[in-house]
Amino acid sequence: MTMKAILLGTVAGLAIAVSGTAMAETSGARIALSNNYAGNSWRQAMLESWAKITGPAVDDKTVAAADAFTTSENQATEQAAQIQNMILQGYDAIVINAASPTAINGAVKEACDAGIMVVSFDGIVTEPCAWRIAVDFRQMGRDQIKYLAGRYPDGGNILEIRGLAGVFVDDEISAGIHEEAANSNFKIVGSVHGDWAQDVSQKAVAGILPSLPEIIAVVTQGGDGYGAAQAFAATDRDMPTIVMGNRQDELQWWAEQKADNGYETKSLSIAPGVSTLAFWVAQQILDGADVPKELTVPFLVVEQDGLEEALETTPTGSVANVEYSLDDAKAVIAAAQ
Repeated sequence: MTMKAILLGTVAGLAIAVSGTAMAETSGARIALSNNYAGNSWRQAMLESWAKITGPAVDDKTVAAADAFTTSENQATEQAAQIQNMILQGYDAIVINAASPTAINGAVKEACDAGIMVVSFDGIVTEPCAWRIAVDFRQMGRDQIKYLAGRYPDGGNILEIRGLAGVFVDDEISAGIHEEAANSNFKIVGSVHGDWAQDVSQKAVAGILPSLPEIIAVVTQGGDGYGAAQAFAATDRDMPTIVMGNRQDELQWWAEQKADNGYETKSLSIAPGVSTLAFWVAQQILDGADVPKELTVPFLVVEQDGLEEALETTPTGSVANVEYSLDDAKAVIAAAQ
C-alpha cells in the first residue's frame, strides 16, 4: 500500500469518496496562495506541489488562476500587507500559510468582509471567518515521546529542537512534547530553535551540546534531524535516537545508519502537499459546497520497515510527500461533517 493510500485511508475511507465533479461554477474564479516563508525544503516542496496540482486545474478551466506569493521575510506585517494587496486585486479566495495564528487576523477579516473566501493551512489563523486545515500538531509532539517511551521505558535526557519562534505549528508541537514528557520518565534538559532548517539546527545543537548531560534522544519538528545528527557526529558523544521529520537528507542518513549499525528511529511530519488540499477546499467552497470550518488531516509517518520505500519516492533535497486530488478533498470534507 502506498503512503498516500495509508494517509488518506485514515481520513475517511477514501474508497467511498464522493464521485463526480461540478467545476463550471468556478471556471472564472481566481485563487491566490499567501505563503509567509520559503526557507527550507518543506516549504519548497509545498510550493512545488501547489504548482503541480493547480497548473492543470487552470489549464482545464477548473479555476481561472491559482497564483502563489511568498513574502520575503517571515513577518506578519508583511503578510498582512500582501493579503490586503490580494484583496485589491480582486481574488475570489485566498489560501494562507500564516506567519502567526493571530497577527494577520485583521487582514483576514478584511478579506472576508470583501466577500473573499479564506482557507488557512499548516500555519492556520484564528479569525472565525476563515477555514482551517491542520494536522493535530500537539499530538505529533506527544507521539514522539510515546515512541521513545516504547524504546526506552526507563526514560532519560532529551534535547528538544523547535521550529520558527512564534508560529502556531512550533507552539503546538512543543506543547505536545512537554505535556507527554511530564507524564513520562524523560527529562527535557535543553531546547533550541532550529527554524525547521538543517543548517540552523546543526549550529544551534552544536552550540548547546557542551552544556548538556548525556542525551538519549532528540525530539524535533522537521528539517532539523540531519542537522542534529551532524552536530552529534562532530563530538565524542554516542548518537542518540533522533526523531526525524520526513526530509530526504534525514531519511538518507537514517538508511545509511540502519545499514551500518541497525540504527532505529521514526519520522513524522505534515505532508507538504497539504497546500493542494487547501486549494481544492477553496475551490469547493467557491463551488457552493458545505465545508466545515475545521478540517483535520493525519500526519505522514515513516516507520522503520517503511524507510526504504519512502526514500525511493522522495527526491533529493525534498520531503516525503503526498498530493491531493479533488476527490481526496471531498473525502476529507465528508469526514468532518
